Amino acid sequence: MADHNALPLVVLAEKFASLPGIGMKSAQRLAYHVMSMEDAAVEDFAKALLDAKRNVRCCKCCQNLTEREICPICSDDERDKGIICVVESPKDVTAFERTREYCGVYHVLHGLLSPMDGVTPDKLRFKELLARISEGGVREVIMATNPTVEGDATAMYAAGLLKPLGIKVTRLAFGLPVGGILEYADEVTLYKALENRNDM
Repeated sequence: MADHNALPLVVLAEKFASLPGIGMKSAQRLAYHVMSMEDAAVEDFAKALLDAKRNVRCCKCCQNLTEREICPICSDDERDKGIICVVESPKDVTAFERTREYCGVYHVLHGLLSPMDGVTPDKLRFKELLARISEGGVREVIMATNPTVEGDATAMYAAGLLKPLGIKVTRLAFGLPVGGILEYADEVTLYKALENRNDM
């Protein structure tokens, strides 16, 4: 933003621009929009940010985001606890739940292996996944990471950990486009990818 803008407005735009997918022009529009809002609406917006940050945590079981100790999916007795779908992020859980076809549970890694970026296995939730497996009752683990270099590397690493334990490890069928992102896939594509998953 130009030097003639008030410093707090410039800082606000820079904060918006630091969010993923928001360029500086969009950030400036958002900053100006905030200035046109009523004080009460701005306070509600700020409160929503703080409430989410303070009250949302990782489920002790699957590592998905929740405000409870155990998320509603893990708490649901109708879900098949013998099938775990391993995903990169909570956004991917939401994408699969939109299909209304998957009846198992999830495990969120909170990232993908990327040694170049300093993301090593100890930075992801593999330890928690192995702890769940050690409790018994798991028949299959579906590796539902994105079909990218990092996603494939993460899936292969997990398969190497799980196969010696006698767990069936499958990978989503590549009905999903290579290089695609799960959260943007439509429900039918995700359902077909689940239905046609392959052994690893």
